Amino acid sequence: MFVCSCFGITEEQVRAHAAAGACTPRQIASQSRAGTDCGSCVRRIQGLLGRVDAPCARVALAGAAVPGPAERLAPAGAPPASAHEAAPRLAAARA
Repeated sequence: MFVCSCFGITEEQVRAHAAAGACTPRQIASQSRAGTDCGSCVRRIQGLLGRVDAPCARVALAGAAVPGPAERLAPAGAPPASAHEAAPRLAAARA
């Protein structure tokens, strides 16, 4: 069944890209152009990616740590900040 009518991309092709490591609709688009014209297939691609046994899905399910606000705001290589040190930076980032 076609997922993207604009470029003739099928569910099987999306699954193949996902199995090869594509984890997001943007990554699927960079490999197949699906979702880059009218955009009506993007939600369908998202749904397929949620059901595919892709490497990125296995990593997410394996309990990969998601960085908190302090880690996302810290410069690369900086030691982790305590919650008290991160609060002013978090407030500044939101402003």
